[in-house]
Order: sequence, then structure tokens, then C-alpha cells
Amino acid sequence: MFIQTETTPNEDSLKFIPGVPVMGDGTAEFLDTRSALVSPLAIRLMGVEGVSAVFYGPDFVTVSKDSENRWAVVKPEIYSIIMEFFSSGQELFRTEEEREKAGPQDTRILDTDSETVAMIKELLETRVRPAIMEDGGDIEYRGFDEEGDRLVKVKLKGSCRGCDSSTVTLKSGIERMLMHYVPEVKGVEQVLDQEEEIALDEFTKLEDRLAQGKR
Repeated sequence: MFIQTETTPNEDSLKFIPGVPVMGDGTAEFLDTRSALVSPLAIRLMGVEGVSAVFYGPDFVTVSKDSENRWAVVKPEIYSIIMEFFSSGQELFRTEEEREKAGPQDTRILDTDSETVAMIKELLETRVRPAIMEDGGDIEYRGFDEEGDRLVKVKLKGSCRGCDSSTVTLKSGIERMLMHYVPEVKGVEQVLDQEEEIALDEFTKLEDRLAQGKR
């Protein structure tokens, strides 16, 4: 088995391509050891020192690390784990139920969706998602407030998470396209989960303390 690697817009994320289907359909993301317990591969990768997140795409695995560990040290072990796993023929998830839980069907058009929401989901699925997957990430639809601010709420995953260019991607690419095709849309907003908001808040406080110390 030959595993290819590709860089992503986020220098702390690498895309590993094993040459065989990974999720096949859908995506899954693991941000901590607890969430990774459902997948034997994810739990092994999260055990590598420096690895902070694992993301499964249809035919690739994106691994993200912290900024303190260099790829030259981390990459060989990740490479070895991925090669061993896919060569062994193991199942990616312990049960089919866990697989379904891990991969959200966020852009599936429902009978209860309005014409506007259906159009937004269709564009995200067919136009936006393939482009973001090229960079080792994914986008998750989180809602659209038709009566209020008329903002499309999305969550960036994989290599796009924490990437400096993610805000630019949202504003210049996704937002412009959605507003062009769906006049009802007035903008796009990135949603953070509660854990991410807490981490971001703590990071901002740390930056402030460091800045005050330099004065």
C-alpha cells in the first residue's frame, strides 16, 4: 500500500490518502479521545503525541497537530498507523450505528425544508463541499434564520478548522456564491461548538496576558 500526503491551507493539518475508500460516503471528525473511541483508527491516531484532531473524508484522512510538535517527528508514526490499519482490513467503526452517528447528514433535503433552505443545502453539497474536501476539510450546515437575520450558519471541519484562510474562504467564496444564487441570504456565519468557544476564549485571555507582559 502506498499512502500519499498532501498539504492543506492549514500548516498544522496534513491530508493522508491511502488509495482506498475511507468513509466512502459522508465525513466524520474527532476532536478528543472520547469522541474517537468509536473508531479504532481514530483512537490510535489521537494517541500520537501532538495530534489534536482526526477527520475522515470519503477517500482521505486529515490529521491535525498542535503547533509545538513538528511534522518531521509526528508524520512517520501517523503514516505507519494509517498504513497498518488499511492493510489489515479492519472496519473503520466498531458498529454501523456508531458510523451513522459520526457522520452527520446535514445537507440532506427534508420534506419540511422551505425552497430557500433546500437551495442552500443543494449548493453546499454540490458546489461548496467538493472544493473544501480538496483542502482536506468539510463544511456542515447548521441552519438558516428565514425570519430574522437571514444568515446561513455553518461549521468548518477538518483542515479548515482554525485555518487563517477559513474566514476569507467563508466571506469571499461561500458567502458570495450563496448570496448570488439565493437572494434571500444576507450572509454566512461560522458556528463554534461550546467547547471551541471556551478554548477560543481561554486562548484570547492568554494572548492578552502575554501582550501585557511584554509592555
